[in-house]
Amino acid sequence: MAQATLIFPPDFRWGTATSAYQVEGHNQNSDWWRWEQDPGHILDGERAGAACDWWENAEADLDLAAALGNNAHRLSLEWSRIEPEPGRFSDDALARYREILQAMHARGLEPMVTLHHFSNPLWLVEQGDFTGEGVVDAFRRYVERVMAALGELAPRWITINEPMVYVFYRYLDGAFPQGRDRGWTAALTAVRALLACHAAGYEAIKAARPEAEVGVAKNVPIFAAARRGPARWWARRVDWLFNEMWLASQHDGRLRWPIGRGTMPGLAGSADFIGLNYYTRFYVRFPPLGAFYEREWAPDAVVSDGAYGEVYPRGLFQVIKRALRWGKPIFITENGLPDKADALRPSFLLTHLHQVWRAINFN
Repeated sequence: MAQATLIFPPDFRWGTATSAYQVEGHNQNSDWWRWEQDPGHILDGERAGAACDWWENAEADLDLAAALGNNAHRLSLEWSRIEPEPGRFSDDALARYREILQAMHARGLEPMVTLHHFSNPLWLVEQGDFTGEGVVDAFRRYVERVMAALGELAPRWITINEPMVYVFYRYLDGAFPQGRDRGWTAALTAVRALLACHAAGYEAIKAARPEAEVGVAKNVPIFAAARRGPARWWARRVDWLFNEMWLASQHDGRLRWPIGRGTMPGLAGSADFIGLNYYTRFYVRFPPLGAFYEREWAPDAVVSDGAYGEVYPRGLFQVIKRALRWGKPIFITENGLPDKADALRPSFLLTHLHQVWRAINFN
């Protein structure tokens, strides 16, 4: 069997990523906690419970990360812990996040911090979350408080994690906790609000720490046509809506079809880097059957646990090449697969790292 050594730049960041609600545990002020209580929402009726016990002992996992040779870690903060009621902030929660960030530094792990990672405070949901009035001001207030307490501890900040994933699953598909509004009107309203929240967050971070770098973690799947003809046209439309529209708007500040017209104040140039989350490739049919794309893949595809997605390493190279045209540094902020038996993960890691190496050396 042929072997090769892939050489990465000396300053390459090797890291992992966590989502606060998934690892911290015992957070009853989040909309995800409320969602868990209703039967049928979570597979096998499971609950987050203590999760990975990060709220009490994140340091144990950080020890493991450092021992594996990691030099970076992306984590998120829970808005619902930091601001349990509108305008009331928890000094205890901020102090615990400070401890975790300091623990990362002590272990040689450079933090990248995400401010919104899918979960919301219950009070925000009651106000309509990203279709309600005042959400932009509320997000700005939250970011300002975080920066005042923690700003010097992280060089890079992500305002919103996977905004289009959030919009699709919350307002259209129903797989995420449901708010007051649903449907296409709510979804498009939420996209505009999320863009405005990102712009407000960018401004607040820069006001507090001008040297900080700010971006969004954007999920960019590959959308391929299942067959020739109209499916190709539809695949391009889905790709525009899910992938291109957000990145283009945060680049030049313009709102585009179907979310509006004109420009949004503060949005242009509001990304110092591109965060890419890449997992899979989907095949798009036309006409769509109940959703704007179908969760489908090639008959011979290798698929991860729970039909989560096709293992398609070349797609990572494709999305990196695509993102290069925005002229910003690129971070792979998420990549992985569910694999209980650990049968696919070793080859998954190696083949995807090879695609990153290709992009670095042949861009």
